[in-house]
Amino acid sequence: MTSIGSLYANNGDHPELKTNMGVDYVINYRITYDRAEAEAGFTQLVEALTRVGLATEVRNGHESSLLVFVKVASEKHLTNHIYRERVQDWLYGVRINAPDKDVDNEFANQPVTEAERLRTVYLLITKPKNEGGAGITPKIGQWKYVTSIFPLHNHSFNRQWLKQWSTKYFLDDKDLDQIRDRFGESVAFYFAFVQSYFAFLLFPAAFGFGAWLILGRYSWFYAVVNSLWSIVFFEWWKKKEVDLAVQWGVRGVSRIQRPRTQFKWEREAADPVTGEAVKFYSPVKRLQTQLLQIPFALGCLAILGALYVFCFSIEIFLSEIYNGPFKSYLTFTPTIILTGVLPTLSTILGNFAEQLTDRENYETIDTHQASLVRKIFIINFITSYTPLFLSAFVYMPFGNILVPYLDIFKITAEKLSSDNSIATQGFQINPDRLKKQMIYFTVTAQIVNFTLEVVVPYVKRKAFKEVEKVSKGKTSAVKDVPEEHAFLQRVRDEAELEVYDVTGDYREMVIQFGYLSLFSAVWPLTPVSFLVNNWVELRSDAMKIAVSSQRPIPWRADSIGPWLNALGFLSWFGSLVSSAIVFLFSGDAEGPGGDPSGIAVWGLLLSMLLSEHIYLAAQFAVRYALSQIDSPGLQKERAQRFAMRKQVLEETLGPEVTERPLPLTPQAGEKITKESLEEEARKISTQGGGTPEQLFWLRQQGMDETIQIGRNLISQVKIGKR
Repeated sequence: MTSIGSLYANNGDHPELKTNMGVDYVINYRITYDRAEAEAGFTQLVEALTRVGLATEVRNGHESSLLVFVKVASEKHLTNHIYRERVQDWLYGVRINAPDKDVDNEFANQPVTEAERLRTVYLLITKPKNEGGAGITPKIGQWKYVTSIFPLHNHSFNRQWLKQWSTKYFLDDKDLDQIRDRFGESVAFYFAFVQSYFAFLLFPAAFGFGAWLILGRYSWFYAVVNSLWSIVFFEWWKKKEVDLAVQWGVRGVSRIQRPRTQFKWEREAADPVTGEAVKFYSPVKRLQTQLLQIPFALGCLAILGALYVFCFSIEIFLSEIYNGPFKSYLTFTPTIILTGVLPTLSTILGNFAEQLTDRENYETIDTHQASLVRKIFIINFITSYTPLFLSAFVYMPFGNILVPYLDIFKITAEKLSSDNSIATQGFQINPDRLKKQMIYFTVTAQIVNFTLEVVVPYVKRKAFKEVEKVSKGKTSAVKDVPEEHAFLQRVRDEAELEVYDVTGDYREMVIQFGYLSLFSAVWPLTPVSFLVNNWVELRSDAMKIAVSSQRPIPWRADSIGPWLNALGFLSWFGSLVSSAIVFLFSGDAEGPGGDPSGIAVWGLLLSMLLSEHIYLAAQFAVRYALSQIDSPGLQKERAQRFAMRKQVLEETLGPEVTERPLPLTPQAGEKITKESLEEEARKISTQGGGTPEQLFWLRQQGMDETIQIGRNLISQVKIGKR
């Protein structure tokens, strides 16, 4: 893959970065030892692509692989598919106005974006055959040798993108629109969320800095303001993502979901809304499987909690009780255990979560992914916050009671050691432990994460490149046409990159929001650290997409998905945790000091209950206030709906119907004379005298008589003295 220097180069020495040779997608096809099977699979691949209107070219890939280059054979074929998608959007209410009946006018008014083109071609490649696609699913079934399908990076845009962002403090709507047009709404929503989160952090960062100088730790005032801030941000973002969905024309697009090829249906039936034949799976069976999420969550809590409790106990013993030789080295033991065991356990639990989600048998990719995200969030919640929960609600209140039980480590060490006794020291609660942990998670861990996310992959790629050069020598094993060599080498490098997954970036931001909502009362400078980190994070994520990952498939989305519910949960739960921390640690003493006897349990529970009720009341007030504020997106939607109704009215009754003047009223247009009223009275008398209602309106002969009688009645009214 090209380096950062190449992306920023202005000397024109990299022509391979300026063109994609008209390629829409590249399919990486692995060659096996069974050449006959490889040839048969390759033939099936090219035939399947050709049948759906795609042109192909093949070149050598890295070592035992082929690169199959794919593009649309006919632009008209592509626009027909895109037009059908726009019609489907209109039928499902995603777009207000129906596409123009003239296809040429439709695309002249709304040109095809890069993301729209790439998404349509990808669906042509991967959709089932009965839906008009080639049905190619990488690494599954007959396509097990198709290792990846990816679009090529637009390096001209990437270079300009990184340059612009490196000189900006804030992103504007134009920047987000550029991301949407190149990488799709799914990625654009992530960057919009992080940008909004970054802008909202300005207030808590400034307030937190002031609280750190004036109020100190465990301030109830800071905790209340921080909780109110989390409510405002959460409710504002819910409104903002609807506004963005309307502006980007994807509101409700989640109703048009991508089907899962792994879905196992039981029967077919007519959809009650559309009348189309759809495949069904018993919701009762799915619910039975979904209920397994409860024991799954409890199992994760038991397994990961036991690991953290074990390492936590060792860490307390070695750092605060043990006073023997090699203490400075032995204190790293818990870190080594967690580093070695936690990733393995997380991977095992993650795989189990995937298997459980597969058993739930969802019809669409979106619902499947949402269910998986909920399970992954449970794992991340436990792994991220357990150390702080143990310190705040176990170590600080119960330390003096629990420490004697740690003698088991001393007894074990004495049995394993040649010495008869192990030197220990008196235990004393460390009042700064919680603050030091917060500094680690909000500063040190953020730096480590940036290093692992950006620096390490770059170094690994450079190292692998050098090793590859040494192993192959100066002459390349692949013989390319000279004018294609640089381009093909770039494509081979992109094929080796990791697939970008926006879910991982969302997880990182949501977990960070949890630290701020739950524990920032411990260290008020937390939002300051996150403000700096997120400015860097926006640009490092852009760099990760442009340099370290394959170009993402530009999927559509109308929100940040299940992560919105995670934000809401953390905001609410933060009100409970913050109130408990403030109650336990505020005052002259630094917390309970390891002795729970001084804790008023009723006061703790009351403070948490009161905090929750204040939270709910504030949430209702903020939600109501925001509902009274209009937004450009909703204004645009109402304007489009009005224009659509007006157009339908004009097409039905004619354009003059909206401009035709109303008929004049009798009082303004014709004079009511005494003769006309007498004529009407004669007609009534000839018909039998008339009804009381008809006679009621004949008492006064016209407007002038009504005015005269009214004036007489006014003059006869007797007004009492005040």
